[in-house]
Amino acid sequence: MFGAPQIHSYADARAMARKYLPWMVFDYIDGAAGEGHGEAMNLSALCDIRLQPRVLVNVTKRDLGVTVFDHQAKIPFGISPMGMCNLSRPGADLMLARMAAKNKVPVGVSTVASTSLEKMIEVAEGHAWFQLYFSGSGSGTTRLVERAKAAGYRTLILTLDVPEVGRRPRELRRGFKMPFRIGPKQFVDFALHPKWSLSSLLYGKPDLANFTQPGFEFDRTESRAAADWAFLERLRDQWDGNLVAKGVTSVEDAQRLKTVGVDAIQVSTHGGRQLDSAPPPILALRDIRQALGDSFPLLYDTGIRSGEDVVKAYAMGADFVFFGRAMQFSIAAAGEAGLKQYCDLVAEEISLTLAQLGNTEMAGLSQSLAY
Repeated sequence: MFGAPQIHSYADARAMARKYLPWMVFDYIDGAAGEGHGEAMNLSALCDIRLQPRVLVNVTKRDLGVTVFDHQAKIPFGISPMGMCNLSRPGADLMLARMAAKNKVPVGVSTVASTSLEKMIEVAEGHAWFQLYFSGSGSGTTRLVERAKAAGYRTLILTLDVPEVGRRPRELRRGFKMPFRIGPKQFVDFALHPKWSLSSLLYGKPDLANFTQPGFEFDRTESRAAADWAFLERLRDQWDGNLVAKGVTSVEDAQRLKTVGVDAIQVSTHGGRQLDSAPPPILALRDIRQALGDSFPLLYDTGIRSGEDVVKAYAMGADFVFFGRAMQFSIAAAGEAGLKQYCDLVAEEISLTLAQLGNTEMAGLSQSLAY
């Protein structure tokens, strides 16, 4: 008995996930818009950021805790909202919720999660933020907001960078659709990945869990183009909790969002899944921080793979950072044990990086450390 596979890096988790997952599911999780140039450019920009080590600083005691809105998180990273996580393994959503509860960090609960928003906030012990898509006329969006409020959510993430769903050729070639459908190509794909297939057969195919109740419907391809500043103002009036605007890379948009009254901006390009020619969000983060000043809350996701990446994002101006597909790959690689391994690995890398930089806490990071 050799025990669970050992994950020592993002590359390890991705490689293990690639062996376990059907091609269709792997390409859905791993894919990006267009040919993937935008995603690659952001990863290159992250890689090229240098961090300045310092010496002869007593860094014996290091604290990874940070404040996120009104609570103290034990570690400086959380989980981005991701649709249909249970495709990676049955129960993946709840694994992420338990991780959030243990570390007191937010788990983003996607509009198209495969576990209901009510169950997610319960298992996460309140450490859950609901992610909202504007869709169609917006009437269904309003009902979801009220449902999230009734379930006890205090933070709402409005995703702004999907006026239309971006073209992701890898998942299109595999015939990926939501709701989940099985055709001849998928049948062969699943037959060649029996461990995943048998597990999924036992638990049943994932559903869009927030749309199983009467009156709640979702079409992934439905246009979201009608969302505008007037809608945001109405949402601000409707939602009395924290409102996060996600998917922002423009300084001008960030400045206007601050004026309208959002409580935080999440700099992101949807994991590189929307516009292949979008600017690297890690560089947009720096520019938006400089434009908005030090006190306005900035969150970040896209391209984060390691503890050093987390530290780089903080040094570029982030107040909190979110992981996306890396979490799904670690679950696909080794289930909940894989998720724990990966989160522990990232936390250890952050702590070691702080020591190299002569810092004892995340709050001590500044843009002077990065170049």
